[in-house]
Amino acid sequence: MASFPWRRRARVVCGVVPSIPQPLDPDDDGSAAPAVAAALAAYHSGAGDAAEVLNALSGARLLVPVVALLTESEVGAHGLRQEKESEMALPKLVGQDGRQAVLAFTGTGSLSAWRPDARPIQATTLQVCQAAVHEGAAAVVVDVAGPVQFVIEGAVLEALAAVESGTVTELGGVTVARVEPAPRRRRWFGRR
Repeated sequence: MASFPWRRRARVVCGVVPSIPQPLDPDDDGSAAPAVAAALAAYHSGAGDAAEVLNALSGARLLVPVVALLTESEVGAHGLRQEKESEMALPKLVGQDGRQAVLAFTGTGSLSAWRPDARPIQATTLQVCQAAVHEGAAAVVVDVAGPVQFVIEGAVLEALAAVESGTVTELGGVTVARVEPAPRRRRWFGRR
């Protein structure tokens, strides 16, 4: 899973974010989901494997970073250069070989460790994978600044993106199933 060459001499480029979606959960406190943190810790220690991390991530919320990108500046009344216009941008990691990766974080702690000025946008793992494929990125790098980095790439990335878009096709050697939540039962009578 970790063959994306981002570790050394990687750089970050930014692309303009067309619109910022509404949050998935307005009451989200920004912490990593316990199941995801446990799966990543087990993977890091060798007690777990990539499949367990992918299972934990499949239903999890991730945070995609956006940063302010200065588009125009001006000289102010005091003779100092100041911001006139800026846009929100989606940073992407560029590996040694030129391939790009979308960044995602399990929580605000890992996001802040990478770049304190980045702002989080909530997205499901499947949405992040779909966006990465749509942007032509080769991978999704989760928690690039730690505590445990995890890379989703290749056929697994394509399969997860296909699950989100609803266009699952045959992908060599990858089995992915989308599990829909059970419908809520309607209560006709209240408890007393």
